[in-house]
Amino acid sequence: MENANGCISRPTRKRKLSREGDELLSFPLDELTEDLLERVLSWLPTSTFFRLSSMCKRWKSVAASECFKLACSTIPSRDPWFFMVDSNLNQSVVFDSAERSWKKLNHPSLLLHNCNFDSIPVAASGGLVCFRNMSGDYIVCNPVTGSCRKLPSVDPTSQDRSLHAIAMNAYSNYHGSYKLVLVSGDLPKLSIKVYNSSSHCWEEEIILRRKADDSTEFDSIDDAVYFLSKAGNVVVTNMQRSPSKQYSSVITLKDGEEIVYFLSSSGTVVACNLTHKYFSEYPRLLPVFSEYSIDVVECRGMMLVVVLSEFFESASLRVWRCDEKTKTWNQIAAMPPAMSHKFYGKKVDINCVGAGDQIFICLSSTELCSYILCDIVTNKWVELPKCSMNGEALEFMSAFSFEPRIEASV
Repeated sequence: MENANGCISRPTRKRKLSREGDELLSFPLDELTEDLLERVLSWLPTSTFFRLSSMCKRWKSVAASECFKLACSTIPSRDPWFFMVDSNLNQSVVFDSAERSWKKLNHPSLLLHNCNFDSIPVAASGGLVCFRNMSGDYIVCNPVTGSCRKLPSVDPTSQDRSLHAIAMNAYSNYHGSYKLVLVSGDLPKLSIKVYNSSSHCWEEEIILRRKADDSTEFDSIDDAVYFLSKAGNVVVTNMQRSPSKQYSSVITLKDGEEIVYFLSSSGTVVACNLTHKYFSEYPRLLPVFSEYSIDVVECRGMMLVVVLSEFFESASLRVWRCDEKTKTWNQIAAMPPAMSHKFYGKKVDINCVGAGDQIFICLSSTELCSYILCDIVTNKWVELPKCSMNGEALEFMSAFSFEPRIEASV
């Protein structure tokens, strides 16, 4: 190539680097070995997994191989998906936090059987979601692949007691190692039943004792207190939870201790230490004669409480953490008043789930339905777009957080 002066131009360093970059970007993936190709593809977002098989025969073969699943298991973490729950239980809709979009997945075939048609999600961990049918049986599924396993039936004597909480903890996605924990009984007499996937059976029931230094007087489960709110409505202190979150609980692992947290019927947080086999109750966050909606979540190994309350003719949505030494509640995040005020007087119920530094909040009432994503580190609150499938708007009551992992086995 010649310039206007008739001199031969030499490629500049910038142009030379640009050409080298183009050559690098055009490097054909077909020249990669099978092992390298599996490692490269394993870093793609999980949403692309559904498109791999349609790219070419080689990629389709990779997507179905065990080696590819093993390569995926080496990825430290993936942005969470939120499995949504609505009144129509025979579909799987998720919110992809990475792409900030709604997705409809193929509903697991086992859940479409007549005996499981009414199953509702009750817990999630790792890449798995656990469902419970009306007969009290549990089904563990990978929502991404649709693989399912029906767990052995629980001892009928255990099912006779009041079930308070269902928690799940996945230790290894690839090897399908997880626990399902049931907390039942009447306070202050609680017991736990654990399903261990390693042994494929339910372990012996364990009776929990009250922690020695816990002098809390538990409210009787039948002793509901009724009072009039400022608006003149009759309010009951016993919590009324939506069916999808009536067994809502979280599990944490800290300093080698596994602890399950759930809300009692009167709205206090109860902690069950699975390692040392005792339970205790946290101080009440708000007075018993307050009207509010509350939920418990887990973020980065911490138990947090989300509360929607009304004061001075305005609504307030805040996140609280309890100081374990002083047993006092400290606020760590709060929705801007301009956002929370619209929930005032709407009798809004909140159902929340934590994932890393984020809390996904479903706010629902007869007048509105909204979804908020809160970052507890930056105190950033974002209202998510409405979900529409085939031109129809969908409304959800709650959500469960899981990592979209194709390698997660049941």
